[in-house]
Amino acid sequence: MILTVTLNPAIDVSYHVQHFQIGHGHRVENGNKTAGGKGLNVSRVLQQLNSEVLCTGLLGGSTGTWIKNQLDSVNLMHDFLEITGETRTCLAMLDPIAGTQTELMERGPTISKEEVERFRDHFKHLCQKANIVIASGSMPKGMPSPFYQEMGEITRELHIPFLLDTSGNALTEGIEGRPFLIKPNEMELRAYVGRELSNEEEMLEAAKIICNKGVQYVLLSLGSKGAILVGQENILKAEIPEMEVKNPVGSGDSMLAGMAYALQQGFSISKSLAFACACGMANAVEEQTGYVEKVVVEKLVPQVKVTPLNEGR
Repeated sequence: MILTVTLNPAIDVSYHVQHFQIGHGHRVENGNKTAGGKGLNVSRVLQQLNSEVLCTGLLGGSTGTWIKNQLDSVNLMHDFLEITGETRTCLAMLDPIAGTQTELMERGPTISKEEVERFRDHFKHLCQKANIVIASGSMPKGMPSPFYQEMGEITRELHIPFLLDTSGNALTEGIEGRPFLIKPNEMELRAYVGRELSNEEEMLEAAKIICNKGVQYVLLSLGSKGAILVGQENILKAEIPEMEVKNPVGSGDSMLAGMAYALQQGFSISKSLAFACACGMANAVEEQTGYVEKVVVEKLVPQVKVTPLNEGR
């Protein structure tokens, strides 16, 4: 079973707004509401790939109840810790004419020290059921910044691969826990090393620095340019074909879900990268956030070109 952790879930509301302009009013159709947060996007995609998945994290208030009801409606298993604060709501304005995406993301509730301790015990208990753990997204206020590091240490003691997708201090601290894999984008990688990365060679060097800290793989998401997977022994580049994008929200989460699924299935690392990219592509061609059709993913896998980059290095 794959355990997904969403410490700061949300109700995600997206609107399609043609010619969106700051400072102007826009009449729109009813927004598309989903149980969101990066970890829940990952969870849905894993379910769509027919993988057994259990969602956990922190939920509270009427917003949290709505999210639980949504997960129940699609038979997605969950075991969240109830908190006193109100789970957040996030908005996304998608302009199909300009091809832009504007997001407003609430920070979320403040977690008490007692709730942190309760979740730590809850997480340790759930890990006993898992063979892969994925933690995604930001941490709410009150959650100690080294908490992802703790999760990495807990899962490593249990010999469970830990996949981490976060940013900022949470990523910096999380790397110290030596997760099996992290999935930064270019901006997050630049922020981690504290300097501009002007070319592919500099990005690879930055990823190698992370691998030297004990991380097995850095999955560098490059959006429409594909991805690069930097490992302690392998460096692979995945190039993807051009396609008509309907909704890019959740494509990175779908990529991470695809990688976890592929690893669980025992795919080669090259095929795992191709499968992960195909999941990201399959999400981008759908209107829904965090949604793929497995048959579409399987058709896209052969279209992903994976090339070794470390030959002769």
